[in-house]
Amino acid sequence: MPDPRPESEIGSPPGVPAPSGGWLNATVAGAGITSALGDFCYETTTVILPGFLAVLGIPAAALGLIEGVADAVASLTKMVSGFVASKVGHRKLLVLVGYGMTPAGQVLIALAAGWPLLLLGRVVSWFGKGLRGPLRDAIVTQAVTAETRGRAFGFHRAADTVGAVVGPLLGVGLLEWAQGLHGVDAAAPFRLVLWLSVLPGALAVLAFLALVSDPGHSPNPELKFFGTLRSLPRRFKRYLGAVGLFGIGDFSHSLLILAATTLLTRSLGIVHAAQVAGLLYVWRNLVQVAASYPVGLLADRIGHLTMLGAGYALGALAAVLTVVAFWSQTDSVVMLAGVFFVAGLYVAVQETLESTVTAEMVHGGSLTMSFGALGSINGIAKFFSSTTVGVVWTTVSPTAGFGLAAVLMLAGTLALLRVRAVA
Repeated sequence: MPDPRPESEIGSPPGVPAPSGGWLNATVAGAGITSALGDFCYETTTVILPGFLAVLGIPAAALGLIEGVADAVASLTKMVSGFVASKVGHRKLLVLVGYGMTPAGQVLIALAAGWPLLLLGRVVSWFGKGLRGPLRDAIVTQAVTAETRGRAFGFHRAADTVGAVVGPLLGVGLLEWAQGLHGVDAAAPFRLVLWLSVLPGALAVLAFLALVSDPGHSPNPELKFFGTLRSLPRRFKRYLGAVGLFGIGDFSHSLLILAATTLLTRSLGIVHAAQVAGLLYVWRNLVQVAASYPVGLLADRIGHLTMLGAGYALGALAAVLTVVAFWSQTDSVVMLAGVFFVAGLYVAVQETLESTVTAEMVHGGSLTMSFGALGSINGIAKFFSSTTVGVVWTTVSPTAGFGLAAVLMLAGTLALLRVRAVA
């Protein structure tokens, strides 16, 4: 039966008041700090993984497969974690387990000599990411009012991305330093950076344990998995369709880093090309940090779904610009910085507002399940996207791979506009 309480009060235990108008509370701030540390850990891997694969002699198709499988595992985990948390409770405990799996995956990647252990490590990390994501978002949602969700999620995504800036930036610097220590072993500097990245991952677990309070969630042992999915609002299902269509083209940005590495290798050599590509990814993350809160604030005023549509259009533009970069065989760092700038803008919109729109469309006890459904659709779509772009890159050309991605992202943008039109 749907929860009769106002959306802003959903999840509040009896006798506990709904969140006040102050959106930057201890739970939102604590979730942001935790996410910053978590991103410090695994985004360091994201930025150096393409170069690590290159020195191990692993092709682009394998990177696409690794990222695609990891995204698929995360997506299925998000759906299951949302259901389990709604049925039995214990959201905070599950989030802590999820954060703990990220450094465990880093250890496996650091030990890898070929793609199987790399895949396993990435899957372990992404399983943890899938486990914690919907539950953390539900906790943040219920810690603020409906009118301030855009700002709260904008702040959270900005804090999240601070770790994605600092981690890769330090990783690139450490890579340069470690290169002089290990002589002929080209893989050793990458392994050292991976080992060092375990520390912030462990700190993320401690930060969430100490700083974040779950606003309250009553278990629902009678909850049925498929029955809850069928009861989700029709408009939300249409929204998920648009998100999924866009996601089929929304390739992992590890492939964007690999694209920059490939284009720059001819003029810089592979190690320096990997370092510059890593810095370009840091630039993308800086753009995301700067844009996330303003995006959330603006969306609170003009409409979350409208703003999300604009962000999707920017995603298609980023893919088109990557096609142009390969078509022209550019080795211009300035042009590539423009591609990463657009990518940072669209990710800021996407990550800030997809969850916010979900909370607008779904009320009551299905909220956590709806976050899980959103994450599952995104992950399954990205499995096909990352795998397809990587395979088309290897078997046809990178221009064809990113061109296909651009077409699919544009189709998803148009589908999202149709959802808005029937509102």
